[in-house]
Amino acid sequence: MTSPFVMPLSSPEDCGMRSDQFDRLSALIERHITEGKHPGAQIAVARHGKLVYEQTFGFSGIGDRSRAATPNTLWLLYSNTKVITACALWILAERGKLSFADRIADYLPEFSRYGKGSITLLQLLTHQGGFPNAEIERAAWNNHDLIREQISAFSLEWTPGSRYEYHTAAAHWVAAMLVNIIAGEDYRSFIRNEIIVPLGLENELFVGLPDPEYSRTADMHIIGSDGWIADPISTADDFRKAGIPGGGGYGTARAMAAFYQALIHGGKLGERRILSPRTIAFATKDWTPGLHEADGSAVHFGLGPYLRGEKEIANGLGGLGSPRTFGHGGAGSSVCWGDPDSGVSFAYVSNARQIEPWNMWRRDVVSNIVHAAIL
Repeated sequence: MTSPFVMPLSSPEDCGMRSDQFDRLSALIERHITEGKHPGAQIAVARHGKLVYEQTFGFSGIGDRSRAATPNTLWLLYSNTKVITACALWILAERGKLSFADRIADYLPEFSRYGKGSITLLQLLTHQGGFPNAEIERAAWNNHDLIREQISAFSLEWTPGSRYEYHTAAAHWVAAMLVNIIAGEDYRSFIRNEIIVPLGLENELFVGLPDPEYSRTADMHIIGSDGWIADPISTADDFRKAGIPGGGGYGTARAMAAFYQALIHGGKLGERRILSPRTIAFATKDWTPGLHEADGSAVHFGLGPYLRGEKEIANGLGGLGSPRTFGHGGAGSSVCWGDPDSGVSFAYVSNARQIEPWNMWRRDVVSNIVHAAIL
């Protein structure tokens, strides 16, 4: 028998939200599916520790893998995983195991090769490390000794701390190896034991997917010559097992809404605490003031998530959101966030990698519908 979800279900009106906005949100997502934007999706909205709305749409697989998505379907989170990985380092900092001003090489001396000796943990988590395009070979995904060798061999593309450039995967491989070293255990088990299980999400959120859970996953789709096809990389067993720390987590939308509920309520979900309010405030401060993306737009990054700030488009977090709203997106497919001012968290996941600018427009629009539901 399935245990009840960690957040009790409440009506939107009882939590000070407009249910008509959620009707509009569901209608929009159903229209996107009808238009062929993606085969399936899932959304969840929470406020003040209660699950206000959740809905599952469409199919988790198509063609000869066709199956309807269900409330228990696990969706590839892509870069939403980065915040979960960063959270492991927040916990270690809170326990006095590290400082974000520390150099990576203080814990992994061989990382100092090729001029990387001065890079700090803060620079790593705010995409100022200087190696945005470095890659880990697929053969190393499940071999952490080999990963350590490969991250130590990363070369710099620019001077660390001198600029911002999004590190798609490399920075969080480094972060994961730091967790291994500092915590003395596999980062995947640390995340599970110190974040996921304490929050009561052990059946709904995974970084490193156990074999029995494979059948629950939604296929991620990419554009092929004849339309959507299942992505051969992310549907492979080695990818699911690896728990790639910058983009390989799996979860339900309500699990991610619950995770952000804990973060926006000072590290606590109900009676379940994983972090202190001071740690959350430190981690979600804007650590990139004055830095800009390649297109000249302002950057607002905390130690893992990005912030709404005052950007026009707000990185998919919704232009109507409070400047303190923070979260992350997942490659062409998802966005998850929490707003500490309103107490609302939102997760939107889908199973197709859409191209820009439609993807960012879509994420901003769905987020704004939720922000507008707040009374």
